[in-house]
Amino acid sequence: MVLLIAFAFLAGIGTALSPCVLPVLPIALSAGATGGSRRPLGIVTGLALSFTFATVALVYVIHALGLPDDLLRKLAIAGLIGFGLALAVPAIGERIEARLSRVAPRRGSGGGSGFLLGLSLGLVYAPCAGPILAGVITLSASQTFTAGRLATALAYGIGSAVALYALMLGGRRLTRRLARRSGRMQQGLGVVMAVVGVLMLVNVDTRFQNAVASDLPSFLVNPTGGLESSHSVSKALASVRGGGGPPRLGAAPEIRGTQRWFNTPGGRPLTLAALRAQHRVVLIDFWTYTCINCIRTLPKLKAWAAKYRSDGLTIIGMHTPEFPFEKDAGNVAAAIRQDGIRYPVAQDNDSATWNAYRNLYWPAEYLIDSHGQVRHVHFGEGDYDKTERAIRALLAESGRSRLGAPARARAEIPSRLATPETYLGSLRAQGFDVQVSDGLHHYRGGTPLLPLNRFAYRGAWRIGPESATAARAGARLYSRFQARRVYLVLGSPGHARRLRVLLDGKPLRTITVRRQRLYTLVDLPHAGRHSLELRPDAGVSGYAFTFG
Repeated sequence: MVLLIAFAFLAGIGTALSPCVLPVLPIALSAGATGGSRRPLGIVTGLALSFTFATVALVYVIHALGLPDDLLRKLAIAGLIGFGLALAVPAIGERIEARLSRVAPRRGSGGGSGFLLGLSLGLVYAPCAGPILAGVITLSASQTFTAGRLATALAYGIGSAVALYALMLGGRRLTRRLARRSGRMQQGLGVVMAVVGVLMLVNVDTRFQNAVASDLPSFLVNPTGGLESSHSVSKALASVRGGGGPPRLGAAPEIRGTQRWFNTPGGRPLTLAALRAQHRVVLIDFWTYTCINCIRTLPKLKAWAAKYRSDGLTIIGMHTPEFPFEKDAGNVAAAIRQDGIRYPVAQDNDSATWNAYRNLYWPAEYLIDSHGQVRHVHFGEGDYDKTERAIRALLAESGRSRLGAPARARAEIPSRLATPETYLGSLRAQGFDVQVSDGLHHYRGGTPLLPLNRFAYRGAWRIGPESATAARAGARLYSRFQARRVYLVLGSPGHARRLRVLLDGKPLRTITVRRQRLYTLVDLPHAGRHSLELRPDAGVSGYAFTFG
């Protein structure tokens, strides 16, 4: 944790010296150049504190209230444009300054008013953290708040504040020489800020940062040399740059705590130590058989296994369940047969290997070289070419030089505008028109008029933490979605039951629900916005919606 905090401090300095700081720099320089000597110090102190709050506390507040995930970014951009207009249009700036002066006097050292200005700047500065801060602290509303994450975010903010403080001191000397033109300069800088804010609204900044994080990883995320060898830091960085090339990211934890193994001689377990003795390159893929994102990656994994197995590649599917029924070896075996998986698969029912890798995602790939070092990490779908290039590079390192052409397989590309995933159980249900809670409920009302990406129960449902079961005939489940395909994890304990699917009020298909697995409800030629109605028989259980 100490190394991670130190890295955050240095990354904060790097961010303050990067192009991303341009939106904040004009107002910081102009504000720091006026007032007493304490004003710059007040500005950076307020910035560090509010930035820390913006990147930690607000994330959890927004998640708890069920607000959109990008709300903080939109608020920050609105503040940035507002500051720009205040500088560009003197009349607006004077009104704002007059109101602020009621809280902090303009006379004196200026430390108080500088502190207030810094507080507001911290909120505007939050989007500048970009992928670097995400890689350092991997903040997520799904994670538990800890003092360590708070300290890491604070260290990042302090690092940025130190660099900005130095810039402001230098700016004071520069602006004294240009005092006669300070008014026009402030107006010009205000225009720049407003333009930058508009560009951020259309995500120009994120596209630039993602390109830099992808193409220049060694420059952006390794300013401290040996710090990247820290396993926790390197894994966090891997989440930002999608694995990148084949840098050494630390020793791979041994496979542990598994149950049944599939597709191995005699069902015997594999170990990284034994594979290392055979000079094998290993790709560990964390997956679960009801995960549509995992299913869509299977064509690539199967193609790599078939092409590179004889060249020294071993793919291990680490099946870590999300739902209780996914722990059943019979269900896993059936999914392996149905999906045509021939490479080794292990049951990680207790998440022992998952936790050893500190993994958080399905799917997740960890590529390990023949010496047992993690060399490439990728979370989610996509970037298949990068992963295959890393595979080929590590096979070449281990002495396999004649690899031929890359593997050929077509993976489905999901729609970028699809409705977000949601769960039917009370533990993780999102987007419903009422609060979802455990117990037997009778949801009243007719067919609802739902806004986009919303869901509704009608009739009798028995809600549990992970699932919802139709308690009686007449139970209904509604959704207004945007996608080409709709998937739902379903189960029918005991015997087969039916689920009728209606699209835009018209019958689409009837599905026979048997074992617990992922079912395709809707498969359209093109993505679009539609209304979905599900009419399950009593006893049908639903777990999670996914869209693509």
